[in-house]
Amino acid sequence: MNTEQFDHILDHFKHPRNYKRLNEPDISCEEGNPLCGDVIRFDFKIKNNRINDTGFSGKGCAISQASASILTEMIVDKDLEYIREITVDDLLEAIGMRISPVRIRFALLCLKVLRSGLFGKNNWPGED
Repeated sequence: MNTEQFDHILDHFKHPRNYKRLNEPDISCEEGNPLCGDVIRFDFKIKNNRINDTGFSGKGCAISQASASILTEMIVDKDLEYIREITVDDLLEAIGMRISPVRIRFALLCLKVLRSGLFGKNNWPGED
């Protein structure tokens, strides 16, 4: 991992985008990874089949929290069909660094929570 990639994750961890709870969200969902204790909650406001606003909150390692921040940037103002098609590779590309197999679930927790809350898919991404 180069310094620029590390700085990208660190920036999202220290200055998360959309780190907030929404008042009266249309959908809220929260899950955790029992193996490490990371927790992510998403709130969504949906209008005309689009994510009009989103916020996340939670606790955990830099990778899980930065990934959630990055994912919120990927989905705000996007329609639900676009969001449904976001893949593990799309998220990993947006994260911008190689995640080791040991840490992959830290990075994918946000995608799991999003898919569970919006689409009722409860399995881990990549295990579809």
